[in-house]
Amino acid sequence: MSFFFRNSTPRDPLAVTMSGVRMGERVLQIGVDDPRVVGAITAKVGLSGHAAIAVADEPSADRARSGAAEAGGLLDLHVTALGALPFDPGSFDAVVVHNVDGLLPSLGGTASMALAECRRVLRDGGRIVVIERGTPTGMATWFGGQKNPAAASAVTEAALAAAGFRPVRALADREGLQFVEGLKT
Repeated sequence: MSFFFRNSTPRDPLAVTMSGVRMGERVLQIGVDDPRVVGAITAKVGLSGHAAIAVADEPSADRARSGAAEAGGLLDLHVTALGALPFDPGSFDAVVVHNVDGLLPSLGGTASMALAECRRVLRDGGRIVVIERGTPTGMATWFGGQKNPAAASAVTEAALAAAGFRPVRALADREGLQFVEGLKT
């Protein structure tokens, strides 16, 4: 039997691994689907890095706070319009967009503004990773998960390319999640 203390986890969630976030990086998260991912990314950058998150409302802010507190990480939290981020240009090494619950489609016409803002706050050579719903696994396949995750990935890739990210590619579709990456060149 193994025991874990409250602030320890057996391993990083898949989302943290696939995002490529490293200790010491400056990372901005947009939205929050799973507070554990927020906490894991916050903890991963450590005290030598900077973890920030921009959310659109207070319920999302509360979820982000709980994830960071559970992981014992420091979080720079901003409740703001996602189409006008309150950060200087080139402030971040990476941006992680939590899109599993459909954040980008929910923004409607401002989704392109939000992605343009993500590009603005990234340093040259920085990367954006969009985490979205992938091919269902396990019991989720029985209950009819997302029918065509490849189509959703293609839409995300097109949106990132339209925002000026080059190259854009699908990284993986694992454990019910898809990861799409774009670089600021």
